[in-house]
Amino acid sequence: MTQLDDLFDGRSFAAILFDMDGTLLSSIAAAERVWTRWAARFDIDARTFLHDIHGRRAVDSVRRLNIPGVDPVAEAEAITLAEIEDVEGVHAIPGAKEFVATLPGEQWAIVTSAPRALAVRRLAAACLPTPRVFITAEDIPRGKPDPACYQLAAGRLGFSANDCLIFEDAAAGIRAGEAAGAAVAVITATHQHSIETSHPMLADFKSLRTLVRADGRLQIAHDARSRKI
Repeated sequence: MTQLDDLFDGRSFAAILFDMDGTLLSSIAAAERVWTRWAARFDIDARTFLHDIHGRRAVDSVRRLNIPGVDPVAEAEAITLAEIEDVEGVHAIPGAKEFVATLPGEQWAIVTSAPRALAVRRLAAACLPTPRVFITAEDIPRGKPDPACYQLAAGRLGFSANDCLIFEDAAAGIRAGEAAGAAVAVITATHQHSIETSHPMLADFKSLRTLVRADGRLQIAHDARSRKI
C-alpha cells in the first residue's frame, strides 16, 4: 500500500489555485522560440532576458527591456499571436491532468499571466481542462508579483486567498502567492536552475493526492516514498 504523508502537516484549504505555464504545463520551448525570433528583430540577444519572461505578462516583459521607440502593448500582442501559432512541444506536467481531475470544480482555479486566447490554446495542446474560474492577463491591471490575480481568483471561488494553496514555479508567481497570504508549493519540473525557497518543492504532481474532508476542505498528501526536490 502506498504510504501518504500530509504535505502541510494537517493544514486544510478552501481551494487550490494553479499557475499555468511551468506549473500545470510546459511551454518553455515554444515560448523561447517565439521570444528569440522577436528579439532578433531588435538585435537583442534573447539569452540575456529569457530567464525573466516566465511568470510575467508579455507586456511587462517588453517594458522591462526599455527598447527605444517600441510600443510595448503592440509588441506584446504580436508576440502573443506568434505564441498562439506555435504550440509545438507544449505538454502537461507529469501527473497534472490526473491531479486536477480529483478536485471539486468549484474549488480550483488557474491564474496565468498569459492572455486568455493563448492560455486556452496551450491548455488544449496539453489536453488539460479549462476551469470554471480562469484568471488571465486581461483580468488584472498589474501582473505577478502583484498578488491581485490570486486574490481575484480566490474571491471568484468565494474564498479568501489566505485560505488557499497556490502551486507555482516562477519567482514572480511565488512572490505573488506570498503577498496574497496563501500557502505555496513549488513545482520544479521545468526548472533549469535550483531555487532557494522555504516552500515545499516537488518535481511534478505524480506523488500528490487530494483528500476531500467531510467538511469539504482539501488536504494535500504525497507519496512518502517520492523524493521532494
